[in-house]
Amino acid sequence: MRASIALSLALALSAMFPAEQTRTAKTLDVYVVDVEGGNATLFVSPSGESMLIDSGNAGAAAVRDADRIMAAVKDAGLSQIDNLITTHWHGDHFGGMAELAARIPIRQFIDHGPNVQPAAAADDFLQKTYPQLYAKGKHTVAKPGGKISVSGLDVLVVTSAGETIKAGLPGAGGVNPYCAGFKPGENNAEDPMSVGTYVRFGSFRTIHLGDLTKNKEFELMCPNNRVGTVDVLLGLHHGVDSSNSHVLVHALRPRVAIMNNGTRKGGQPEVMMTLHSSPGLEDLWQMHFSELSGQEYTVPGMFIANVLDEPLAAMPVAPMAPPQPGPGAPAAPLHNGTAYWIKVSAQTDGSFTVTNGRNGFSKTYKASLRAGTN
Repeated sequence: MRASIALSLALALSAMFPAEQTRTAKTLDVYVVDVEGGNATLFVSPSGESMLIDSGNAGAAAVRDADRIMAAVKDAGLSQIDNLITTHWHGDHFGGMAELAARIPIRQFIDHGPNVQPAAAADDFLQKTYPQLYAKGKHTVAKPGGKISVSGLDVLVVTSAGETIKAGLPGAGGVNPYCAGFKPGENNAEDPMSVGTYVRFGSFRTIHLGDLTKNKEFELMCPNNRVGTVDVLLGLHHGVDSSNSHVLVHALRPRVAIMNNGTRKGGQPEVMMTLHSSPGLEDLWQMHFSELSGQEYTVPGMFIANVLDEPLAAMPVAPMAPPQPGPGAPAAPLHNGTAYWIKVSAQTDGSFTVTNGRNGFSKTYKASLRAGTN
């Protein structure tokens, strides 16, 4: 009788106070969220600790992008974001932050320091809004060589505020043969400030360099490759040709690249040729079909997470030229319906699976023979 009463009481209490949800996955999960040619990349370790790199677009798109990030947060079973890295102060990378912070606690805010490319929206945000947001958590200015604490992961800052790590990672540091053919590129002031992070989970390695430009890629990778090789290359500065040099892409030898491009942002022929000629690349996955690629340079549709809401009657073979920036630029094709992410699930042995949220297509990449070499 007493045992029956005790059991009934236990069941009643468990109904009133359900046990805290715990993450049972043994994988590192990475959600590359569609924020329309901006950036939002969510890392979730097996421990349940999280790291979000960037928070999508500003202006009218902030609510939309916060919604899309929160959908990934919900899918991952998170109740907070432990670390938010803002790579740099461009609106397509920090624009959704305030809206996101109103929906979920953010424990640590990480950035490269002050904005170096004066812009009214960014400067106003940094002076008025940002201090109010990080006052509820912790604020850290990232330094190359510094580590970000995420239980179960090894997260290292490799670039920040225009500086790079000086010493090679374990197993890296060899001469980079691609440096001899490097040609400098043009860039604005803020992109080269990007916080770049290298993440290791057992034998699996990935890197996200924000919008780091060619000249800074050279500083990081030449004359010696300080990073070594990776399994997955994330971001790629939306696939624009002011980044993605051979000295970076070919030297990293990624097995998979995931491009956070938009319909008319990134996917330019020069970048696509660099990627597809990269030694060891097995697949390129894209957030959007790019009109700048045309049929000439694009990948099969099963590797593209989002297409156009209003597709063209026929897609020309030749890529279109990027529209000139400015108030007279034509609007990009609309995509405000369902947004789909690309998800990476990595094992400690270095194997990983990539899944396209739009069509359910997934591909598993077995552990590489080079796994654990750097």
